[in-house]
Amino acid sequence: MDTKGYEIIVGLEVHCELNTKSKIYCSCRNAFGAEVNSQCCPICMGMPGTLPTLNEKVVHYAVKMGYALNCSINPISKQDRKNYFYPDLPKAYQISQFDIPLCENGYLDILVDGQEKRIGVTRIHIEEDAGKLIHDDSFSGTLVDFNRCGVPLIEIVSEPDLRSSAEAKAYLDTIREIVIYLGISDGKMQEGSIRCDINVSVHKPGEPFGTRVEMKNVNTFSGAVRAIEYEAARQIEVLENGGTISQETRRWDDLKNCNFLLRSKEDAQDYRYFPEPDLSTIVLDEETLSELKASIPELPNKKVVRYMKELSIPEEDARLLVESIEKSAYFEEIIAAGKIVPKDASNWVLGGISRVINETGKSIKEIGIPAAHMAQLIEMLEKKEISSSAGNTVFEEMLKSDKAPKDIVKEKGLAQVSDNSVLQAIVDEVAAANQKSIDDYRGGKTNALGFLVGQCMKASKGKGNPAIMREMLLKILEG
Repeated sequence: MDTKGYEIIVGLEVHCELNTKSKIYCSCRNAFGAEVNSQCCPICMGMPGTLPTLNEKVVHYAVKMGYALNCSINPISKQDRKNYFYPDLPKAYQISQFDIPLCENGYLDILVDGQEKRIGVTRIHIEEDAGKLIHDDSFSGTLVDFNRCGVPLIEIVSEPDLRSSAEAKAYLDTIREIVIYLGISDGKMQEGSIRCDINVSVHKPGEPFGTRVEMKNVNTFSGAVRAIEYEAARQIEVLENGGTISQETRRWDDLKNCNFLLRSKEDAQDYRYFPEPDLSTIVLDEETLSELKASIPELPNKKVVRYMKELSIPEEDARLLVESIEKSAYFEEIIAAGKIVPKDASNWVLGGISRVINETGKSIKEIGIPAAHMAQLIEMLEKKEISSSAGNTVFEEMLKSDKAPKDIVKEKGLAQVSDNSVLQAIVDEVAAANQKSIDDYRGGKTNALGFLVGQCMKASKGKGNPAIMREMLLKILEG
């Protein structure tokens, strides 16, 4: 988009539903897709006289995310009431955290066009989700489903360090990958597991930041990209026409690809925060914090950079590998099992293995090809002991049995012939039978060479080394 000399400033507030078995303050089941209002109780519906009890697992999950995003963890924190009225919030306040969040002052390194950029993370706090309003053409008015009330959330608030929709997309993708790696959320956007509020402002470089506008509950990452670009363009147009930007909250409509004014933007004092009187102070001991920190695996953003720098894997391939914990683990098992080129292992995981996953719906474990067998197959291809077509034949057979690639090659007679005397005889025979193609090549039709190589492969029943036969043909063609 044409920014007309303005710089775009973006900050994100990501809300991530945690996959605990029960809700944050009661024993109701935390699960998506159940019958309307079947997973709620007096506590999560805010009935008078009920008392919440904090789910310890929610705190632990939030701390794990805090460590993953390089935050300082507050061993002593509290919860607060955030007061506002909305139909899907039956008690007219949300239990959240205000001035002492569990995690703060962190950062996340993202990768954009091959370059790393550090994005500050202001805070991560826990809170409860609200219910869900249901609108449908089959009935008039609005209905409320309270199943989502009390579903545990973490809110991850970034610093205004993002400068484009592309950076915002990279940040959101990385957050999603991390929560999945940590096992604290399923990251299913189609089920609302991750949503975000977006703050956008524009200004001329060297001038103070402009007035920010917030867009609420953007439910897809592609929608976030469109929302940022639309809002930035809207603000630039207002300023170019001599207008001013008001601090306000707008609703993004992804179908219409535009946003609409909801209300003037609230400040913290508008929510009348005060400490939650029905919940005790959260206290985390050093042993618990040490255990949670030690449980953090190598994270996807770090893994992508390592694959690129240490294994020479292209950025796009590295991203595809780390999207799935299972794929990246299998890839690393393959390269550990044999002396092979990592890029060749990556090609097979993202090619043949991924194809089978997509066609059958099976996991890599269910497909059942040991990493050592894949390494052996790749090694045979790299050493040109078998041709690429024979490699595909071996792979298909490996899907059906637990036989090792070398045994399959031996049984089916797929070993590639590299004996010069045998190959020369094949090449001479093909050349003698295809004089027209030789004349075509010498007349400038260089694609005739490919035809001749194909004929040689056919004559050798796919066993001849194509590179050697090609060189032999060139000597005849250019002799």
